Amino acid sequence: MSTVKTSMQPITLTPGAIEQLKRIQKEQSVPSDHGLRVGVKGGGCSGFSYILGFDLIKEQDDVYEIEGMKVMVQKAHAIYLLGMEVDWLDGLNNRGFTFNNPNAKESCGCGTSFSA
Repeated sequence: MSTVKTSMQPITLTPGAIEQLKRIQKEQSVPSDHGLRVGVKGGGCSGFSYILGFDLIKEQDDVYEIEGMKVMVQKAHAIYLLGMEVDWLDGLNNRGFTFNNPNAKESCGCGTSFSA
């Protein structure tokens, strides 16, 4: 499956997130047939937690191209992710990816768990 959708993308990646993701891709020698999977799974202290990692495209995925990066979102996860921004923080107290999700009714202190 090599179709890339050009419709409205459900998420955005900040320039800082894209820079770090491309660095990780290069450092870990991620194969070119892999894309960035963004999703949710049950669990975490607030009910759901985010999925962010490189993976192969699966049949149930919608595929988008964001700033030259292939991004996959499972169709069933889009309702939880619509409008979400993935960012990268590199501060003294926080370092890592952050998820700014307008659909989250509550989130916990870890920043990777939410309820919808």
